[in-house]
Amino acid sequence: GTLTMGAFFALIYVAAQHLPTTVASMIMTVSPLVMLLFAWGLLGERPTRRRVAAAGVGVGGVCLMLVGGVTTVSAIGVMASVGAMAISSLGFVLTKRWGGDVDVLALASWQLIAGGLVLVPLAGAIEGAPPPLDAGVLLGFGYVTVVATALAYWAWFAGLRHLRAGTVGLVGLLNPVTGVLLGTLIAGEGLGAAQLAGMVAVLAGLVLGQERGRTQSAVTVDPAPAF
Repeated sequence: GTLTMGAFFALIYVAAQHLPTTVASMIMTVSPLVMLLFAWGLLGERPTRRRVAAAGVGVGGVCLMLVGGVTTVSAIGVMASVGAMAISSLGFVLTKRWGGDVDVLALASWQLIAGGLVLVPLAGAIEGAPPPLDAGVLLGFGYVTVVATALAYWAWFAGLRHLRAGTVGLVGLLNPVTGVLLGTLIAGEGLGAAQLAGMVAVLAGLVLGQERGRTQSAVTVDPAPAF
């Protein structure tokens, strides 16, 4: 819960304060490569050349989007975003390793509860008491809590249950596309030719990573008593 939610959310919000939405989302796209490496070492899921190539194409798209309209990049924001990407990737792979016999809803729920409890004393010490919340803030808080967190984690863990970790990691290639589109539509951030080309490369990597017609054998790993 600390890896997949607690520390992850703390770092990603730090990144959001120091980086444009598009850049923070793009850095997170490196997670497919990181998950491939963690899955290889912890689950014995040897990455195929096709999947590595797909992740590489996606990362190439990330690089294109990083240079598209971004003039300054905060080092603190980049480090926070990279840290969030790395620890969440490790947490997801460990979830697949240790959570094989746990109900998906229970798995997501208890990790979110544990991650939230980890953040409570930190938030109290640094931020203090919550500010007054109006109707708009409560509506946004409800969306982030129910849709963008609870439902999203349940869907993600369901994917981890049925697919290889490396395959699920490739879904992260959609992050920069979503970040660019939302940043443009909502935050008024620029959208240049390089970013458009990067989006095309990211989508191409996602399609390339789908190994059609191949059955991925399940990898059996002795569950550790961490849960």
